[in-house]
Amino acid sequence: MVMCSAYDFYPPAIDVYWLRDGKKVTSSVISVEEMADGDWYYQVHSHLEYTPQFGEKISCVVEHASFSGPMVYDWDPVFSKNKGRNITIGMLGLVLGIILLSAGFIYHKKKSSVELMKRTMSVDSRR
Repeated sequence: MVMCSAYDFYPPAIDVYWLRDGKKVTSSVISVEEMADGDWYYQVHSHLEYTPQFGEKISCVVEHASFSGPMVYDWDPVFSKNKGRNITIGMLGLVLGIILLSAGFIYHKKKSSVELMKRTMSVDSRR
C-alpha cells in the first residue's frame, strides 16, 4: 500500500491521483475525501494498493488552485527497502534483548540457588 497525503490547503477543491508509467491509475485506488482541519484548512489522503513491478514508475499527482501546475511526487522503492531494513534491525534488537534478559534471569536463578545451597550446607555442618 502506497500513500499520498496533502495537508493545509484551501480552498478544499483538490485533485489527487496516481500515475503508473505516466498513465492514470483508476483501479486499486482508495481515496479519502477532503477533511477539515478545523482552522479553515483541509487535508486529503489517497492510498494505492500496489505490487511493485521491476522498472515501473509510480507517481502521485496533486493539483490545486494554489499551485501554478500539477505537483508530481515519484514513489521511490529504495525508501521502502530502507524502511523494511529498519524494521528488521529493530526486530533483531528486540530478539537479542529478550535473549540477554533471559540469560541474565537464568544466571541470577542459578547463582541464587548456589548461595542457598551454601547456606544450607553451612547450617547443616554446624549441627
